[in-house]
Amino acid sequence: MEVFSDYASPLFAQASAFWVGIVDTYSAQRIEFVGTFLIQVLTFWVPSIVYLFLDVIAPKFSQKHKIQPAPKQPTRSDIVRCFIVVTQNQILSSVLHISLIYISSKAGSGSSYRVTTTLPSAFEFIRDFAASLVLREAMFYYSHRLLHIPYLYRRIHKKHHKFTAPIALAAQFAHPIEQIFANALPISLPPQLLHSHVLTFWAYLAWELFNTATVHSGYDFFGNKAKMHDLHHEKFNLNYGSIGFLDWVHGTNKLGKRHSE
Repeated sequence: MEVFSDYASPLFAQASAFWVGIVDTYSAQRIEFVGTFLIQVLTFWVPSIVYLFLDVIAPKFSQKHKIQPAPKQPTRSDIVRCFIVVTQNQILSSVLHISLIYISSKAGSGSSYRVTTTLPSAFEFIRDFAASLVLREAMFYYSHRLLHIPYLYRRIHKKHHKFTAPIALAAQFAHPIEQIFANALPISLPPQLLHSHVLTFWAYLAWELFNTATVHSGYDFFGNKAKMHDLHHEKFNLNYGSIGFLDWVHGTNKLGKRHSE
């Protein structure tokens, strides 16, 4: 069996055997859907709720890292509304995912990703993970800038910018069109195009979801990443990307002249 030979250990062997058992027991479609849903819960919903209650759990730590002052924070009704909208978007994403799996199954292609007992090599994992990050950055950056065109901003993206002092859940507080084309597809499509192993996809998905929850959390822990996106919510016309490379290329890592939106 091809495994991560660099990380060979009894623990890894047990995990590998556990994965083989899952693949032998369940269909590729079920594994893809259930695993993806669990990753969304564990790396987006759980961190988002922890960030939301950080004031209560660790008030001193919270105040040390909070970016914007209390008067700018969303109200309780704003948070409830956010929870409802994000739940609706989660349901929308899950329905679309089920539909895609059904279509793929009928077309005879099975899962959208590779679901095999053979694990990806370390080289393949790193290659696909890195390529997915780069492709996602391009798709997200340009779709995000497109949504800031005044016509689209007023009708679609303005909803997301309701939170000028964002919270983690607000990462997916969005119009359904934005949820599909700016949030979901830039994450799910790159590993599909690369025909990545589903485990690679899950690792990449976990990173992206945790990252987007963190940069929207209102707290800065990791080298000003959250401050950069927080500034986007406050000023609107800079820091459109996730990695920051395309903002540097296009000069949108600096505050520009504000246009009417």
